[in-house]
Amino acid sequence: MAVSSSASSSLLRAASLYSRTRFFHSSFRNLSPSSPSLLDHQRSLASAAVRSFHCSVPRWSHRLHWRSPFSLRAQIRAVNPVIERLERKFSTMAAEHPFKAVLTSLPKPGGGEFGKFYSLPALNDPRIDKLPYSIRILLESAVRNCDNFQVKEEDVEKIIDWQNTSPKQVEIPFKPARVLLQDFTGVPAVVDLACMRDAMHKLGSDTNKINPLVPVDLVIDHSVQVDVTRSENAVQANMELEFQRNKERFSFLKWGSTAFHNMLVVPPGSGIVHQVNLEYLGRVVFNTNGMLYPDSVVGTDSHTTMIDGLGVAGWGVGGIEAEAAMLGQPMSMVLPGVVGFKLSGKLRNGVTATDLVLTVTQILRKHGVVGKFVEFYGDGMSELSLADRATIANMSPEYGATMGFFPVDHVTLQYLKLTGRSDETVAMIESYLRANKMFVDYNEPQQERVYSSYLELNLAEVEPCISGPKRPHDRVPLREMKSDWNSCLNNKAGFKGFAVPKEAQDKVAKFSFHGQPAELRHGSVVIAAITSCTNTSNPSVMLGAGLVAKKACELGLQVKPWIKTSLAPGSGVVTKYLLQSGLQEYLNKQGFHIVGYGCTTCIGNSGELDESVASAISENDIVASAVLSGNRNFEGRVHALTRANYLASPPLVVAYALAGTVDIDFDKEPIGTGKDGKSVYFKDIWPSTAEIAEAVQSSVLPEMFKSTYEAITKGNPMWNQLSVPSSTMYSWDPNSTYIHEPPYFKNMTMEPPGAHGVKDAYCLLNFGDSITTDHISPAGSIHKDSPAAKFLLDRGVERKDFNSYGSRRGNDEVMARGTFANIRLVNKLLNGEVGPKTVHVPTGEKLYVFDAAMRYKDAGYDTIVLAGAEYGSGSSRDWAAKGPMLLGVKAVIAKSFERIHRSNLVGMGIIPLCFKSGEDADTLGLTGHERYTIDLPSKITDIRPGQDVTVTTDNGKSFTCTVRFDTEVELAYFNNGGILPYVIRNLIKQ
Repeated sequence: MAVSSSASSSLLRAASLYSRTRFFHSSFRNLSPSSPSLLDHQRSLASAAVRSFHCSVPRWSHRLHWRSPFSLRAQIRAVNPVIERLERKFSTMAAEHPFKAVLTSLPKPGGGEFGKFYSLPALNDPRIDKLPYSIRILLESAVRNCDNFQVKEEDVEKIIDWQNTSPKQVEIPFKPARVLLQDFTGVPAVVDLACMRDAMHKLGSDTNKINPLVPVDLVIDHSVQVDVTRSENAVQANMELEFQRNKERFSFLKWGSTAFHNMLVVPPGSGIVHQVNLEYLGRVVFNTNGMLYPDSVVGTDSHTTMIDGLGVAGWGVGGIEAEAAMLGQPMSMVLPGVVGFKLSGKLRNGVTATDLVLTVTQILRKHGVVGKFVEFYGDGMSELSLADRATIANMSPEYGATMGFFPVDHVTLQYLKLTGRSDETVAMIESYLRANKMFVDYNEPQQERVYSSYLELNLAEVEPCISGPKRPHDRVPLREMKSDWNSCLNNKAGFKGFAVPKEAQDKVAKFSFHGQPAELRHGSVVIAAITSCTNTSNPSVMLGAGLVAKKACELGLQVKPWIKTSLAPGSGVVTKYLLQSGLQEYLNKQGFHIVGYGCTTCIGNSGELDESVASAISENDIVASAVLSGNRNFEGRVHALTRANYLASPPLVVAYALAGTVDIDFDKEPIGTGKDGKSVYFKDIWPSTAEIAEAVQSSVLPEMFKSTYEAITKGNPMWNQLSVPSSTMYSWDPNSTYIHEPPYFKNMTMEPPGAHGVKDAYCLLNFGDSITTDHISPAGSIHKDSPAAKFLLDRGVERKDFNSYGSRRGNDEVMARGTFANIRLVNKLLNGEVGPKTVHVPTGEKLYVFDAAMRYKDAGYDTIVLAGAEYGSGSSRDWAAKGPMLLGVKAVIAKSFERIHRSNLVGMGIIPLCFKSGEDADTLGLTGHERYTIDLPSKITDIRPGQDVTVTTDNGKSFTCTVRFDTEVELAYFNNGGILPYVIRNLIKQ
């Protein structure tokens, strides 16, 4: 068929246009969907493409005049049907942003502009002025990301009307600006991204489309252990052991840092993730492609909340939510209530930030703040340094809040300058936050904000204290510590009791420590650790610890050699100011040598006690103590042999190490005898607030932060020597027991599996109430007789090298075998027997849960789980949903779900169903020996959020449940078999 020259020319121009628009579209992928500028870029690019087409089509084409009655669209369709499809895409791209009218320019004082922003004042709604600052951050995100699919205009209205909607537990979508990972939880996230690239390759698409769409920062900080201490070489020795144990995981993460765009990996030995976040990673305000918006972050560690002290909204989430956020998907969250916590007055002399946070934790636990934001305000704010605020924000998980938020004010700006942020950046931050009514200026009259409830604390009422012996909110004033300790010895076993018989309370365990005579009593300190993100970011308490050590040295006091002392700074900055002040020398003399940079004792990486000490404790049943500057002290967490664990400020850690026991009244009893033979008391070694302030002023310098973080990604020789392939596709090692390609996308096609019910499924497990994610998710040590242990032994891994489930989170084969492997699991199918087993219904055999699940899968049978109320509460989230999916669980029928776990189940393609009110498995007469059919509509369009469905069993029972797909986005996930397949198909279609 002949083609006229004019038609040929038009086709060539159309082809050229198509090529250009592919370029335009590829540029979209470099923009985060949560970027506020995305829709504007889409509109401008679409307009440019259409203008380009206008220019390229001749005035006469196909004998149709440009101004003829035929529209341009008709002319395009006449040229090529490809353009019709292209034009439809333009129409979508160029759709008007619902809040375009409030897009505002932010001018620079000297001319020009910082960028554009979505202005909350321009919404002209008086309700916004009364919103807590923390809610305004949620509102801005919803306005900026509103597309009327993932984020709808009604979601914006829900947030504006927060005062009325928050008591109703309404859900809203939230798109954080970035994601924060640590290495334990980061490995499976990077595994999933690598696996998604493989899926893209198999489906014939561009593998480079798989990249985080928001900035992702991963800090390797959870792998260092305190194996070597009291040595100048401790840092190097512990790091060598860390690399020996974790070389394979580290190599994988290093590969990920080069293979994925938008991902920063901070090498081992750099610091604790939350302190690095505070001092370096936190942006406070983003400027992306000329669009300004508040920094916000979700992290796979519960203490992500530390960043709230910097005025950045952040909290901990599970791995699935983090991966969703990475890939541009919204998080579903309940619009929270906000507790207003007013601070007034000033801390007394000698009282530390740690004393304050332990007091705040107790107050908030008593008030009840689970699932809420806490927002601090009041005149007392001016008395708190940024580091003090971060200390309080860090312990949000311990007092139960989602956030402990400190709005940005002048103190925040001063800290940003101290930590090396440029003057221009700080000016931009202040200008933006003032313009968007997110800045607090205590020099100006304060507009009253509305809170869900109110609390107040006069800082002058705070007194020195510690918390323990088993929970962070069991605060004990220092003056009452001796009597409280004696009560704990007498009390029955529990959070505040050890039930030690009266006749055994004065027992003395004498032993030889490296040839020296030594002894332990109940309450003797055997671990004294300055560790954890809560306190190591705070110069006042770190330098305070150094001053205690110095005063003790000068008076002739010495920590007993059998106490395992350690100092694990949260960043290299701490080492610099301890050296600058001259105080590290005295900490070393007391045994507090630096042992590494990362989470150590606080997460149980305390290392082994000396064999002689361990034997003395075990053989004499001594209630030994650990004192640490951490945030968690739950039984068994710090060390298996320390039954009493106390949280204390760093200077108090040194003081208790010098005393050698927690059984002491610091007001009345001497800590020890000085070199002059006189008794030395607590007051003799305790620094004044003025002394500490002077040390901070002279020793903590901006240059320390700049020099530390300029080199943060350069790593260390061991990291730099790790050899990793340059390929952007990961080469899976089938023999690896740490990193394994998961089967999530096996046999995946471009056609979604669609909605599906469940037919004739067996019940894998039948639970009662309060089954937590800690019951479901693999955690802790790998039991020697477990399916995971058998798997490792079969692959030549010796028992001593099992490591933990946490370290093997990148291997789905190990983690699937550890799912439901908790030794305290109560499964009704076992008739009262506790443990990680179940009944294989067809045969009646009692098997490990994994073995039973595989027998069902091999025979082609689906399985379900029956559960009671609050199924899935807890924070061990990602594998609590991934694991059951790998076991073949297709549905969970429960009385109620923890909100995030329910969402995670949907994200992994598992159907969550709720019994009707007043009903459960027992009232319906279900034993778990039945087979279950869930009659779900076969078309996704026939399913509605919150719809009722019928469940029938093979013995004739029938009951109605509510299907808990709570949003249309979740329905889209389910239709695709889960969130990750949904993302892959959408990326391929782009």
